Amino acid sequence: MSDLEERAEALDSADGLAPLRELFTLDDTVYLDGNSLGALPRHVPARMQDVITREWGSLRIRSWDESGWWTAPERIGDRIAPLVGAAAGQIVVGDSTSVNVFKAVVAASRLADEGRDEILVDATTFPTDGYIAGSAARMTGHRVVPVDPAEVRGALGPRTAVVLLNHVDFRTGRLHDLPGLTAAVHEAGALAVWDLCHSAGALPVGLDAHGVDLAVGCTYKYLNGGPGSPAYLYVAERHQTAFDSPLPGWTSHADPFAMSPGYAPAEGSVRGRVGTPDILSMLALEAALDVWDGVSVDAVRAKSLALTDFFLECVAAYVPEGRVVPVTPAAHEERGSQVSLRCENADETEAVMRALTERGVVGDLRRPDILRFGFTPLYVGFADAERAARILAEVLAV
Repeated sequence: MSDLEERAEALDSADGLAPLRELFTLDDTVYLDGNSLGALPRHVPARMQDVITREWGSLRIRSWDESGWWTAPERIGDRIAPLVGAAAGQIVVGDSTSVNVFKAVVAASRLADEGRDEILVDATTFPTDGYIAGSAARMTGHRVVPVDPAEVRGALGPRTAVVLLNHVDFRTGRLHDLPGLTAAVHEAGALAVWDLCHSAGALPVGLDAHGVDLAVGCTYKYLNGGPGSPAYLYVAERHQTAFDSPLPGWTSHADPFAMSPGYAPAEGSVRGRVGTPDILSMLALEAALDVWDGVSVDAVRAKSLALTDFFLECVAAYVPEGRVVPVTPAAHEERGSQVSLRCENADETEAVMRALTERGVVGDLRRPDILRFGFTPLYVGFADAERAARILAEVLAV
């Protein structure tokens, strides 16, 4: 056994979160793709069997009241709230991340002061955010200004209405300065909208503490809600009365079953709803969130940093120099919960990831040359990190 294998074994033995791995359906594969799709919590299938056979099969329509289906979007939002540093009553679950980005950007544009007509968008953002922001700009008469997150402060001005940023870059794993950038946006008189898809469930966010205006996020990555599980929308309490959704559906009406032709928005986070909730996937998410009971996000963050540190150390020790180059920042304050490695030869990127998968190490890639490895502290251990780096070296040596 090598020194690194021995260290991994010792680190796993001392890991207070290690027992949580037993809560998930896993095998001998090293699963480092939880930043794309989280693993299945073991108890979710039994819960869904009950939802399908009893709540839907037996109770049928009665379950909207008797099984709590109608209030699920707000109830589950309150389950997510402490994981992103928000008080209850500010998060509603439903729709996709893209739909919620649209709601947030348009609503923020409508909240902005008159004369402000620019939407600053992270130029390195996940493409859909940029597409949606462009559509929101056309609808509101604003214009989109793409800007690198490092240059946001210099790009802010009297015409800035909204700034849409990703908390963690999906390619590189770079963690952006949410507190500092939010403060700068506010000092410029604009509103901050944050995309939390690659940070919620992996590190502290502090939405309330840092005064974020609106935020969106998915639930199928670090929150393990399942493929296509519903996203969520955060609207700070101070903005809820003036929040003007561009998608005022019937379930966000103050009296939805009145079926009145005129729209009167409900109070609170309910305003973020649109249509009938997607109950099956929503209740699977609710069950999946049980794995977070009693878990400290600070402890998760500490393990995440330790895991990624150790993986980078193993890569440096095992992989021949120059074959891959880390593009994820070394500084803890700039790192999310993934490690991205750039292949020296871009043409071999897909072949390398395919070979890793065949040998039991599952990550993913972003073209043209990025290998991505996501570290979900609830179920990834140090032995996983060591094994992944060792097999990567073996694949690159072929």
